[in-house]
Amino acid sequence: MSHAPTLVDITRSEWLKFRSVRATLIGVVTFLVLTIGLAALITLVIKSNWSQRSTLDKLAFDPVTTSLVGVFLAEFAVGVMGARFITSEYASGAIRSTLAAVPRRVHLVAAKIIVLLVTFFILSEIVVVVAFELGQFIYRTGHLPWASLSNATDARAVAFAGIYLTLLTLMGFGLGLIFRTTSTTISVYVTLLLIVPIITAFLPSSWQNDISKYLPSNLGRAMMSPDLSGSSFAWDTSAILLLVYTCAIVGAGTYLLTQRDA
Repeated sequence: MSHAPTLVDITRSEWLKFRSVRATLIGVVTFLVLTIGLAALITLVIKSNWSQRSTLDKLAFDPVTTSLVGVFLAEFAVGVMGARFITSEYASGAIRSTLAAVPRRVHLVAAKIIVLLVTFFILSEIVVVVAFELGQFIYRTGHLPWASLSNATDARAVAFAGIYLTLLTLMGFGLGLIFRTTSTTISVYVTLLLIVPIITAFLPSSWQNDISKYLPSNLGRAMMSPDLSGSSFAWDTSAILLLVYTCAIVGAGTYLLTQRDA
């Protein structure tokens, strides 16, 4: 008599699926290029044009955020990878055999979350640290103001940039559970991170301040910025709000998975 697979067994299986798919490699390479490549490009541009900046711009210069600017494009790469971790199974029809092998659907979701959480937390932290250090090296060689991980505030900003990307990966996965198709999931994800902020920018300024600070992209900026504007939440409040959003989306997706047919 066969026994139901344990969470450890399911997690091993999901890890094998994740690392053996070519799309994962493409996504990771895209993630690296966007985060580290843009860090190099932007910081080099800033370095080459530093003498043309006004005194006020030089005083307001933020070496941390500028070196992490690639995060705001990499967020789309991680969201797509998170989404495809579940939607690709629906597209291929493999979800039926997966659910047959794992009758406890909550365990399947938990295993996929463990794989994404561990993988992207480690990967994101490494990538943002490399992007940060590369940017600061470029600034130092150009005799510009630069930051260091020995400073607790700067280290917190870099660490939470990685946490931001990790949460967005899980958010993309949760949306994939809800919508089940890659195209719809990516459309909704891009709308949340890109289209809604653009629409908000056309609202009256009083509304903008009240709405924009709740948007995922603005929460991310607050999490990874050493200096906060008065219109943003504190970094810790922003992280908690984004975590709540992610848990709500993944929770809704998990509930739907347990209620719907494959």
